[in-house]
Amino acid sequence: MKKKVKNYVQQIEVSEQSREYVLKDFSRILDKQIEKIVLFLLEQQGELASRLFILGQEHDVLVQQQDGSKLSELQESYRDVGRELLRLLFFVEMNAIGVRKILKKFDKRCGYKFTNYFVKTRANHPYSQLRQIFKHVGISAVVGTISRNLADLQEDKGNYTSIYDHPGLALQDPIIGSINQAVDRLTNSTDFLHYLGKHALILPEELPTPSEDHAANERYHLMSLVLNLANAFLYMVNTYIIVPTADDYSLSLGAAATLCGAVIGSMAVAQVFSSVYFSAWSNKSYMKPLVFSSIVLLVGNTLYALAYDFNSIYLLLVGRLFCGLGSARAVNRRYITDCVPLHLRMKASAGFVSASALGMACGPAVACLLQTNFKFLKITFNQDTLPGWIMALSWFLYLLCLWTTFSEPPKEEIEDAPLPKANSGLIENGSLQKVITQPLLVSEEEMKQDEDEDEDCDNSEESSEEIQKPVTSIVSAYKLLTPSVKVQLLIYFMLKYAMEILLAESSVVTTYYFIWSTSNVAIFLACLGLTVLPVNILVGSYLSNIFEERQVLLASEILVCLGIVLSFHVVIPYSVLQYVGSALITFVAAEVLEGVNLNLLSRVMSSRLSKGTYNGGLLSTEAGTLARVFADSTITLAGYWGMSRLLNATLLPSLFICIFSIIATCFTYNSMY
Repeated sequence: MKKKVKNYVQQIEVSEQSREYVLKDFSRILDKQIEKIVLFLLEQQGELASRLFILGQEHDVLVQQQDGSKLSELQESYRDVGRELLRLLFFVEMNAIGVRKILKKFDKRCGYKFTNYFVKTRANHPYSQLRQIFKHVGISAVVGTISRNLADLQEDKGNYTSIYDHPGLALQDPIIGSINQAVDRLTNSTDFLHYLGKHALILPEELPTPSEDHAANERYHLMSLVLNLANAFLYMVNTYIIVPTADDYSLSLGAAATLCGAVIGSMAVAQVFSSVYFSAWSNKSYMKPLVFSSIVLLVGNTLYALAYDFNSIYLLLVGRLFCGLGSARAVNRRYITDCVPLHLRMKASAGFVSASALGMACGPAVACLLQTNFKFLKITFNQDTLPGWIMALSWFLYLLCLWTTFSEPPKEEIEDAPLPKANSGLIENGSLQKVITQPLLVSEEEMKQDEDEDEDCDNSEESSEEIQKPVTSIVSAYKLLTPSVKVQLLIYFMLKYAMEILLAESSVVTTYYFIWSTSNVAIFLACLGLTVLPVNILVGSYLSNIFEERQVLLASEILVCLGIVLSFHVVIPYSVLQYVGSALITFVAAEVLEGVNLNLLSRVMSSRLSKGTYNGGLLSTEAGTLARVFADSTITLAGYWGMSRLLNATLLPSLFICIFSIIATCFTYNSMY
């Protein structure tokens, strides 16, 4: 197909009239190749079914004879069929990746939006072969037969007669778990744990190898992982603990209440830079950047608290800047990617997201409890300064735990890691290695020739070895972003902007319109934060399995837009019901949108962005952080127009960006497949 694309480019350069012929010919060839894959899949399933039928006959005889050694051999024979099925699923997944890549290459080289047409016409057609590539065709029947018979041969099944009486029996054999993971990966099926894990945008490599997983096993240390997640939790508490009181603190220092936007946003400004150097630092160490982060955050919170007694708004801003410079979320993500074994990585990713969500809810809740006012050694402790002192103490205690408990794993330079060989591998410990014992279509010499020709025709495409390496600059990372990925990063920017506007100005808006106390604001924000996990359970367990993720993506964008529209203050008096209702719609819809958007990103973003300094997690973090910077700046600037205009002035940019992102989503909808 690569050769064909090169020929099409030459034809188009000679004559634009050949455009229609190129599109028809490419469609015909691609359809034929996809059909070949599907028919091969069905043929192989038939062979596996025949083997299972023969094993079933042996099973009946051996069960009557009660020959233990032969029953063990029979059990291993069923596992062999399971391994063959796993290889077959690997074959289908490899071709699914190939279909996506050849469509992307055709669009890029020929200048057409062919992917849009191809997916639109074939994704939902009842006889579409393309659907069979991305859906399991009869796989469940084969898996069911293997799992039922393996469960029947287990000695520890207790009083249960079959997997239907006790479904957990089917998952006790490692090979069944591996097959289910492969099927879920192929069909994009998900449960709450996997959905929440992808929410962290800790990108898996397209086809991970056991050698990499073995290295992660050697680096794994439970307490170090717990401390890594604790860092993510404390940082989110640190971010949101000041939100209910930032406006009062600004007023007490002689500044405008709307300067709270700058106070809150200064942390995000510093995080734009800290994300990059922490990501680069994590190439060489994990403990050192976490120690540095804790020290900087301890200093930053101390300065934030002392600003009251020094009566200095500048010290307040510097303190928050220091807090942003201590953002080690890039290290948190990188540690999970590099040091957690594959079978635990999704749980660790879900833990990262859960810790962040819990921190977001706990921050305002803790602020609600700090309603006191006293002096000790001429230092003031009140609702404005206590968040700083509490967080400084928390980071000091965390630093002690880190110093005494964290285990620095052996670190290898990613760039120097040996590349896996294409023609080697077995299935070990339930993980699939890259097994290609025979070339599927062409010889190795022809494959090498194809790569050489492809490099000649497009210097921006990577060779097979380069594909294994992480990108080395932000520019090369940007070049790997397809239009649909760029739109998804825009969506991420939009939702973070809308959420930051809502959260950061909540104290100012509710004080102006409803005369809410700090405790009321803190309870409101904590309640919003507590919706994060229930919403993700709903989407991860149900909605994402009923609807396509791109459908949920577009619907949630529209709901965010609706929430923003309902938030505007028009002619009628502004009520608590209108504010709370619109805020809840905006926040919940944005949470749904964030999860679905990052799930899609984790699947369609280039595998080269799964590791290294300039990874997908860093790009998403930068997009979200910039959104927070712009949102907080908007609040501060809008404050100059007066409190009566603040709400509408800050909502207008949110509405504009949201509408623009919806339009962009519609244009790239069919490439999000």
